[in-house]
Amino acid sequence: MPTNFTVVPVKDSTGKAKEGQEEEDVEEDNVLKEEEDPTGDGVPKENSPFINNTEHDKNNSYDGTNMALFEEEMDSHPMVSSLLNKLANYTNLTQGAHEHEEADEEEGSKKKAVKSPQMGTFMGVYLPCLQNILGVILFLRLTWIVGTAGILESLGIVGLCCTCTMLTAISMSAIATNGVVPAGGSYYMISRSLGPEFGGAVGLCFYLGTTFAGAMYILGTIEILLTYIVPQAAIFKAERKEEEVDALLNNMRVYGTCCLTLMAIVVFVGVKYVNKLALVFLACVILSILAIYAGVIKSIFEPPDFPVCMLGNRTLQNHGFDKCLKTDVIDNLTVTTKLWSVFCDGPELNATCNEYFANNNLTLVQGIPGLTSGVLLENMWSVYGPLGMMVENKKLSSFGGSDPAKDIYLPYVVNDIATFFTLLVGIYFPSVTGIMAGSNRSGDLRDAQKSIPVGTILAIATTTFIYISSVILFGACIEGVLLRDKFGDSVKGNLVIGTLSWPSPWVIVIGSFFSCCGAGLQSLTGAPRLLQAIARDGIVPFLQVFGHGKANGEPTWALLLTAGICEIGILIASLDAVAPILSMFFLMCYLFVNLACAVQTLLRTPNWRPRFKYYHWTLSFLGMSLCLAIMFISSWYYAIVAMVIAGCIYKYIEYRGAEKEWGDGIRGLSLNAARYALIRLEDAPPHTKNWRPQVLVLLNLDSDQGVKHPRLLSLTTQLKAGKGLTIVGNVLQGTYLTKEAEAKKAEQNIKSAMSAERTKGFCHVVVSSNLRDGVSHLIQSAGLGGMKHNTVLMSWPGTWRQASDPLSWKNFIETVRETTAAHQALLVAKNVDSFPTNQDRLGEGTIDVWWVVHDGGLLMLLPFLLRQHKVWRKCKMRIFTVAQMDDNSIQMKKDLQMFLYHLRLDAEVEVVEMHDNDISAFTYEKTLVMEQRSQMLKQMHLSRTEREREAQLIHDKNTASHVALNDKAEAGPEQVHMTWTKEKLFSERNRNREPNANVAVRDLFNMKPEWESLNQSNVRRMHTAVKLNEVVVNKSQGAHLVLLNMPGPPKNRGGDENYMEFLEVLLEGLNRVLLVRGGGREVITIYS
Repeated sequence: MPTNFTVVPVKDSTGKAKEGQEEEDVEEDNVLKEEEDPTGDGVPKENSPFINNTEHDKNNSYDGTNMALFEEEMDSHPMVSSLLNKLANYTNLTQGAHEHEEADEEEGSKKKAVKSPQMGTFMGVYLPCLQNILGVILFLRLTWIVGTAGILESLGIVGLCCTCTMLTAISMSAIATNGVVPAGGSYYMISRSLGPEFGGAVGLCFYLGTTFAGAMYILGTIEILLTYIVPQAAIFKAERKEEEVDALLNNMRVYGTCCLTLMAIVVFVGVKYVNKLALVFLACVILSILAIYAGVIKSIFEPPDFPVCMLGNRTLQNHGFDKCLKTDVIDNLTVTTKLWSVFCDGPELNATCNEYFANNNLTLVQGIPGLTSGVLLENMWSVYGPLGMMVENKKLSSFGGSDPAKDIYLPYVVNDIATFFTLLVGIYFPSVTGIMAGSNRSGDLRDAQKSIPVGTILAIATTTFIYISSVILFGACIEGVLLRDKFGDSVKGNLVIGTLSWPSPWVIVIGSFFSCCGAGLQSLTGAPRLLQAIARDGIVPFLQVFGHGKANGEPTWALLLTAGICEIGILIASLDAVAPILSMFFLMCYLFVNLACAVQTLLRTPNWRPRFKYYHWTLSFLGMSLCLAIMFISSWYYAIVAMVIAGCIYKYIEYRGAEKEWGDGIRGLSLNAARYALIRLEDAPPHTKNWRPQVLVLLNLDSDQGVKHPRLLSLTTQLKAGKGLTIVGNVLQGTYLTKEAEAKKAEQNIKSAMSAERTKGFCHVVVSSNLRDGVSHLIQSAGLGGMKHNTVLMSWPGTWRQASDPLSWKNFIETVRETTAAHQALLVAKNVDSFPTNQDRLGEGTIDVWWVVHDGGLLMLLPFLLRQHKVWRKCKMRIFTVAQMDDNSIQMKKDLQMFLYHLRLDAEVEVVEMHDNDISAFTYEKTLVMEQRSQMLKQMHLSRTEREREAQLIHDKNTASHVALNDKAEAGPEQVHMTWTKEKLFSERNRNREPNANVAVRDLFNMKPEWESLNQSNVRRMHTAVKLNEVVVNKSQGAHLVLLNMPGPPKNRGGDENYMEFLEVLLEGLNRVLLVRGGGREVITIYS
């Protein structure tokens, strides 16, 4: 894409502004500092040059006329000139030592503006990476790894680990150059690329890795101190050889704890001193490496003299003797040496000696034969062995002797641990970590997007060359038995790598000592800051206390925790045991860096535009696979523990942590997966076996946008149990421009109610000019693709009779019609506020299903779904069906039982017979009242007051008519109660069952001639409602829930208000009712 553009100056016709004042304002605003986040949303609130920053623009109102067309939007949309100015001066300084130094120097005075960082690639990235990568393993363990694994396998170990870090560096470079990376380094990159859950998990793993690295460096420091510099300083001394290992570990624990305490105090008192000494420590590392190369070159011409004493083919520890002889001639007298006294009972020549000592000769072998000696071929292959195996030279002759298991307590050089390839990978890997040092300093770099890739990759290339060349040179210059002598016991306790160096072994000893000290201090400096960054992000609630520190920002509490964890590593006391632990945590971190790059590359998100172009998702995937492989190669049980720790942190953050939106790749991955699934779902409707209610819940809100019927959400939760799709919809009347705030408030309230009722789903608030159209839009457009609702759930409009506006019941009836037209099922809950909450536990009772007509089997499926929830679990299912005069009720019951058996549903079955009785006086009277009320409401020109007056007159007239009819009936021989109180209602129903009731009703026809003018269709419908209600109330009045077929509205819209009356009569006397109307397709099947 073209990146060239031209800035055209536009002169303001109103005159020149005060340039000096403007320059001062710009000066003050150019320094953009990272602010603390008071809300804890996890994103440092930078004064960044984006449109959400309006503070500067509000203070400088726009007075010109050239851009007057945009002047009303200046507050939210700044001018390009001010945007470019801020971009050019943007910086984001790390909360590192530089700011802490300023805080210390100013001593509480007001901070001055921080200058832009000026560190380049060499000083800012290359050297710090070099210092962090090269370290303790190179000096203390690499020679032993070469001797044990052989040159070929050692090259394999080095190549495997360096390839892993190089691929990780490529992925990291892509992420680091995809925009400005504020201070925080790898944690920031991973959390913003993979989301807070992965970011927190990997950030804490990286923190633990850095902390254990500090323990490893401290152990390395103490090992150098006690083994090579001042061995006599040991507190615990071994009287016998078998106690040497325990004595060494105890000394490491004591001195390590003291060293950790001292380093923690140094870090606490002044980080600036640690950072100033960093270059000194780096110089020690470089000088030590140069001394090794110089020693290799010198060994070509003049190999150093470090003889190794061999007894047979076994290597001897050269501590208690000065001559590699059994006897010596002094003044023509043959005398025994110190070595004789070690293997024999006494110094006498006739003393009883060790069998192997007696049978084999002593030989002096040159420990450093030199580069041209040909020892390279001998060191090519591995020599692994168990704990206690003697270090032997197979070229030398050896004659059988005593049991080797007993001889290990004699002064032979033996393996202190069992050795195998995978162990060496775990021990070596920490020597290639440290590649994040450059990205961790991103805030101090002049051009981070250029420096981080170049510096990091060059540092890895340099250290890879150093390691590979060291493996080859060590194998070519040093005798195999000396290489496998981990602590240099055969060369009088000298550091093995030091024997090769020039001009003196002390160069390496002192250099490696200061290198380990510096690396330990750097770990104790960096780890608390990483923990502080995670704590301040607020994603792990229990870590928030570690976000606080001293007045100058020093993370005091985080330093204490770091020291405590570091002490755990020191109590382990073995460098070889600690190294694999920190390898796991670093490998976890590198794995997720590669995953982040691969995910972003494959998703091709619009914001993924790294300046570093030499990356590919296959490289990231290969790096991720290598990290995972090395984890399990090194130590499968440590790998599982590290993954379990990361998994627990992930789930904790997901469950308890604050919700974050960092535009991470996992969210993008979820969107891609959802899109793919939706496209697949679009192909065809679900099979009957997969059908489940995907519910659109139509909620009503009150005037304060609060949810009127939260029990409707409870019912949804009980019906769905978190499965399938739930969309909770609501319609606000008006226009979106005027109702935007109310719509957001309504959405927030609905989401809160959904959370309270544990309803898992989506919220959809629509603003429409009228409620009727809004509900129609929801029914038509809610959902996406194949994830659309197939069922509508709503509450019965209980106040439809009292509504001054008939739209309430008209909207309800139109909703019924639209769901039918859309082939969607409809559930209408009557008395929904009496439904149980999610906390209720209904006792033993029944869910009664009244199966009058078949419309897909939804009536049978709903009780089954409800009984899966603990609220309804104890309820039994009863199914009632209605038999007419011509039906065989016994056969119907058998058929229904067989049908339920095939459906695998447990339910009691009952067939209710409804005989064709003549229509009762009650039915006619209800129909008459209904039609009169309908007629009244149709008089559209009457005012509201007139309508109420008219309704009252009709009511009074009907009451007077009922009283007159009642009086006349009482005078006759057959009393018929016509006042229709509740008691008389049931009394009349019972009378209608008597054989002579028809006669009484026929007499009534003559008494009420106005009944003859009634619409006979309405009379029949009312008769059905009355009779069915009578049967349902008789059988199911005590049921916990009644499910009933919902009759459809009339095709003639003129009778809509009558339809509501029919339903009211049908449901009268029932507590909890769920009217069910199928969607016109089968939803339950007998087939598997």
